[in-house]
Amino acid sequence: MQLTKLESPFLKYIIAKQFAPGERLPTLNEISDELGVSIGKLREQLEVARSLGLVSVRPRLGIQREVFDFNQIVLEGMLFSLATEETSFKQVSQLRQVIEIGFWHKAVVLLTSADKEQLRTLIAQAWLKLRGEPAHIPNSEHRAFHLTIYSRLDNPFVQGLLSAYWDAYDASELTRFASYDYWIRVWTYHERIVAALCDNNFDAGLILLQEHFALLRPLPTIDVVYE
Repeated sequence: MQLTKLESPFLKYIIAKQFAPGERLPTLNEISDELGVSIGKLREQLEVARSLGLVSVRPRLGIQREVFDFNQIVLEGMLFSLATEETSFKQVSQLRQVIEIGFWHKAVVLLTSADKEQLRTLIAQAWLKLRGEPAHIPNSEHRAFHLTIYSRLDNPFVQGLLSAYWDAYDASELTRFASYDYWIRVWTYHERIVAALCDNNFDAGLILLQEHFALLRPLPTIDVVYE
């Protein structure tokens, strides 16, 4: 692959040396001597690589190559754009729906019996929360439900974007604006989707997913909450 578009000598060095995830890199002094690039410039590029989750720096371990995670690359920009209102959560939601619908058949045929049992468990946990006294919104189950369906896809970009969607969803605190009746309808659809998956009726499951997306109403203007 041509790397002319990649401007960072530090990242080019990692690629050229074929450091695998988990491997330790030389010190910046050693890299500087080898590349003829100043320590200051390499330090700046190291910080960029750290912010992207491509490397980590730990006491006594030094610089270590990390597994590529697209979520870490895209999430900060997504949250920033939402907070500045240069984008809207509706746009993020539209992207998520296109991804889930488009990759549905590729994803669901890969699900194992254990995955389907996990989906049943999430349904049961969600109903316990919704029917409890007092009732609780099953936020963690909601995220896990959708991500489990796509968990077997060998596509880090899909995984990263879907994960980033749920991080932005949590940060946006959208559950505050939905009625109890809305959540009952959502989880009724989830339950029917799981039944279709367990029957290997994937076309019916996709129709239910699309109907489930149609439940989403126009979202109010909100402030993104971040830490």
